[in-house]
Amino acid sequence: MSALRLAVVGAGHLGRIHTKLAAGNDQFELVAVADPSAASRQLVEEQFSLKTVADYRELVGTIDAAIVAAPTELHYEITNTLLRGGAHCLVEKPLADTPDQAQRMVQVAKSHGRVLQVGHVERFNPTWVAAQPTLQRPKFIEAVRSGPYSGRSTDVGVVLDLMIHDLDLILSMDSSDITDVRASGIAVVGSHEDLAEARIEFASGLVANLRASRLATAPTRSMQIFTPEAYATLDFSADEVQLIQASEEVLARQVALDELSAEERVVVKEQIFQRWLRPQIVPAPKRNAILDEHNDFALSIHSGCRPSVTGEDGARAVLVADRIVQALNQRNWDGASSKPWRIGALASQDPQILSLPTPLAPQAAPVRKAG
Repeated sequence: MSALRLAVVGAGHLGRIHTKLAAGNDQFELVAVADPSAASRQLVEEQFSLKTVADYRELVGTIDAAIVAAPTELHYEITNTLLRGGAHCLVEKPLADTPDQAQRMVQVAKSHGRVLQVGHVERFNPTWVAAQPTLQRPKFIEAVRSGPYSGRSTDVGVVLDLMIHDLDLILSMDSSDITDVRASGIAVVGSHEDLAEARIEFASGLVANLRASRLATAPTRSMQIFTPEAYATLDFSADEVQLIQASEEVLARQVALDELSAEERVVVKEQIFQRWLRPQIVPAPKRNAILDEHNDFALSIHSGCRPSVTGEDGARAVLVADRIVQALNQRNWDGASSKPWRIGALASQDPQILSLPTPLAPQAAPVRKAG
C-alpha cells in the first residue's frame, strides 16, 4: 500500500500538530504545508524541515489528500477547491460557517468521489471509545465544555468553537429528529457568543443539556449520560470512565426503597451501591486521538469505506449548531426591552463556567447571527 501524498493547509497551532503527526506517519508522504503567513511558514520550515507554500492552490494536482486546518471561514473555499482537484479532505471542525456551505461541501465530495472527513476528534478520545459499549439508547445527557480564553477560533462563537464537540458526540448516539432547541448565550469580548447553554430534545425522548464557555478560569470537558440501564460520568481528559449499572432487580422495577420504614432506610442506604447501583471503573488506554483520526482517514481512502466522522456528520453538527445560535439570538435578557444583554444576566449560573473578570464594561455586545 503506497503512501498518500498529503498536504496540510494551515500552519497555526492545530495545523502544526497535524503536521508533526502526519510527518511521522508511514501512511503519508507529507508533500508541503500551505499558509499565507510568512512567519508561520518559517516556523514550519525550521521545526519540521518541510516544504511550504503561500498558496494552497499550487498543490492541486500534486497531492492525493489534504488536512484543512485553516480558519473556519476559509473551509468552504479551500475544501471545495481541493476536492474538485482530486484530493480527499480531512477538514477540522466545524466543517463550515453555515449549514448551506456544509451541505454543498458534502455534495462536492460525493460528485467527485472523494472522502470528506471532519475533525471531530473527540470521537477518537479513548474515554469516549471505552464508554461506547454501555451507552446505548441514552435518555438524558449533560455536557460541559469550557476553558480559558485561548485567542484562537475567534472567527466563530463558542457554539461552533467548543460546544460543537459535544453536539457531534450526542448526534452520533441519536439519529432521530430534533423536536425542540432552546438556548441562551452572551458575547463578552467580541461580536460572537463567548458563553452559551442549550437544551435539545429529540424525537426518541432524549434530552441533552449543553454548556460551553471560552472565558472560564479552568478547563472542563465532561459529560454525564443516563441510559435505561446505566449512568456514566466522562472526563475527556481522564483515562477512565466512571460507570454505575443498575441491578436486574432495579431494571425489573422490583426495588422500592421509598416504601421502607425510616429504620430500614438507614440500614439500606449503606448497601445501595453494593446491591442495586453498582459502580465500575472502565479503563481507557492512552492513545493519541489525532493520530487515530489520521489513520482512519487513510483507511477510508485506501478501502473506500466511510470514515468514522463523515461529511454528513459534520454537516448535521453545523446545522444543529446553527439552530442553537438562532435560538440564543432570539433570547431577550431584558424582557420586553430592546437593550443589549447585560453581563450580569448569567450571574446565577455555574461560577467556573461563566465567571467573568470584574473590569468588563457593564454591557456586552449582542451576538451576531451565524451566516
